[in-house]
Amino acid sequence: MPAALALMYAIVPLLPSFIALTGVAFPGVSLVPRGLTYAVLALCALLAVYAITLLVRYRAPGTQPLLLPFLSVFAAGLLADVVGFDPSSGLLFTFIGGMPIVWQASIARFYGDRNVATTLFWGYLISGGVAAAAAIAMVALRYPPLQYAITHGRATGTFVLPGELAGYLIVLLPVAYVLGRVGRTPALRAVSWIVLAIGIVALAMTYSRAGWMGFAAAVAFLVAVRTRHGAGGAAAVIAAGVLAVLALFNAHHNPSEDYTRLAIWKAAEGIIDRFPLTGVGPFNFSHLYAVVHGPDADATAFHAHSLYLTFLAEFGIVGICTIAWTIWRFVSELRRRLARAPAPAAFLALGVTAGLIGVAVQGLIDTVSVVIFGLWMPTMGLALAAAAGGENGPTIDEQCDVSAP
Repeated sequence: MPAALALMYAIVPLLPSFIALTGVAFPGVSLVPRGLTYAVLALCALLAVYAITLLVRYRAPGTQPLLLPFLSVFAAGLLADVVGFDPSSGLLFTFIGGMPIVWQASIARFYGDRNVATTLFWGYLISGGVAAAAAIAMVALRYPPLQYAITHGRATGTFVLPGELAGYLIVLLPVAYVLGRVGRTPALRAVSWIVLAIGIVALAMTYSRAGWMGFAAAVAFLVAVRTRHGAGGAAAVIAAGVLAVLALFNAHHNPSEDYTRLAIWKAAEGIIDRFPLTGVGPFNFSHLYAVVHGPDADATAFHAHSLYLTFLAEFGIVGICTIAWTIWRFVSELRRRLARAPAPAAFLALGVTAGLIGVAVQGLIDTVSVVIFGLWMPTMGLALAAAAGGENGPTIDEQCDVSAP
């Protein structure tokens, strides 16, 4: 299981290539060949089957507080797909979206076992560092030329779109920072600081305003809960993020892009108004957008450019209610576990949670598929597992330096 979880984290930078399986035109370049995309999908399926086998074999009552809420989200997706406009195309992505449920259940069950946390974080950090470094190198070399031209020289790498890379880094970087502080071994701490430095450079080079503000929100959360500056320090971080967006955003953007989201949001409002209960089905937003968008809007839109509007348009009120239940359950369980966790475990759990808060803010004006299909559910499971480390024992002894602040 340690190797399986590390491998799952290691292939996350390849998951955005699944967008090429939709058959919908998207404004980016996938560097992953179609054959490799299918191979990654097959590997994900095999890992899910393996994990389910072990979860059944080594059942542990009380270790899956998020399983029912996540299954309700999956059920809402199936319902939206069946009654939606294109069940055949949506079904594949509904099941792809269900695989992270198995992933997070595996983290929740096995995180405290010997070597699991250590191996998991090594896989996460190394793959994240390589992915960020590759994105930087591609910009420096202006290669591949088509990607460089389409993204206006923004860091993208294997993530198809710069916002996808930004979302991935928002989740990764707070974890790297915390492990740089309380990682058990000098090697782990050193690699964490290296990944943090490379990742910050790559994030800056995405020129994603949603990404920058999401990262600012993640940092502000950590400042608020871990420093004596509290709310004042958090406000200063948010202000710095806003200034960076205002001063630098249009350096690598067509200024007309400032207004395209307004027209897309208006079209999303029209779709939600017509199909409020169960939505139009997973990945069917683009089909309905072509019918309802106004004359001043882009001709095509893959999603609503807002995570929340996209979910509401495609999953309806039923889906939004299941997501709200999941968030409420997560927050309640996290607070309970943090109250009993040792300081290093609590610090790690808060670092993981900071990434979730960051992508929640990014989601206000962007929809990031790597978060939906690869990071949202497992990261929730990781935050709870890290907070429970004090109860399970091996996590703290093997992963965190208990003498660190």
